[in-house]
Amino acid sequence: MHKVLVIVGPTAVGKTSLSIKLAKKLNGEVISGDSMQVYRKLDIGTAKITNDEMDGIPHHLIDILDVNEEYSAAEFVKSANSLIEEITKRNKLPIIVGGTGFYIQALLDGLVLGGEFDSDQAYRDKLHQFSIDNGSKVLWDKLNDIDPKAADKIPKSNERRIIRALEVYHHTGELFSEQNNKEVTLDSYVIALNTDRQVLYDRINQRVDLMIENGLIDEAKWLWNQPNDDLPALKGIGYREFSGYFDNQKDLNSVVDSIKQDSRHYAKRQLTWFRNKMNVTWYDTISNMDSEKKIEKDVSNWLNK
Repeated sequence: MHKVLVIVGPTAVGKTSLSIKLAKKLNGEVISGDSMQVYRKLDIGTAKITNDEMDGIPHHLIDILDVNEEYSAAEFVKSANSLIEEITKRNKLPIIVGGTGFYIQALLDGLVLGGEFDSDQAYRDKLHQFSIDNGSKVLWDKLNDIDPKAADKIPKSNERRIIRALEVYHHTGELFSEQNNKEVTLDSYVIALNTDRQVLYDRINQRVDLMIENGLIDEAKWLWNQPNDDLPALKGIGYREFSGYFDNQKDLNSVVDSIKQDSRHYAKRQLTWFRNKMNVTWYDTISNMDSEKKIEKDVSNWLNK
């Protein structure tokens, strides 16, 4: 089994800083577990690590796609597994860092995502139109009739995942919930960072203010000026809130307030995911000065098992 260190947690909690410190101590290389940092030219809104912050530590799965390309959990799992193999062969420690919980869970639990079939756009469009005509709750009911276990884990409002589960069944005849997990070949230790909620929210608010100072408006304007108005990145926090701003339908203060609110809500959802879906060990490196020493000790014990 390959050893893989994982650092997760909500936005603005200090994952990047900790990852660099541990990578230096443990001869590690970082694999990004973030669904937005894969996009080139989207640096500020995604809180992408800078070259200076990397401090010589190799980073992977950052700046690998143009904004018109799509990225999925299945693609992340495939790429991450290959990188883990390569990094381990170099006698270095793979360190996965990010806040996209489903991606990281899919990797660590060996989830099989999507099967081997090609996506059937016509079938997806048909289901999407059904959802428009009848509502996502009725679409969810269709899934619940076929695969109640899958439906139980997918919110009624999440049309994309409902359609994906129905698509898998339509093409393979297999229930989405009963897809066999791959044999897990990773020995992981998952560090989960958190701190007092108000402290975290203050950090999020400060980060958004700094993003604006550092040029987020120009970055968002570039994205919104792309010819395709259905880019995956336009749905991302830090960019979607600018809808209407460049047409003078919204003022900057309301945009900034929306980014802060959406970021706080996202942090709450991230924490819920890590608590309920993954086996993690919690640390607070912001309020507890001794946490980093405790992390180093716990990681050392895990590596020496």
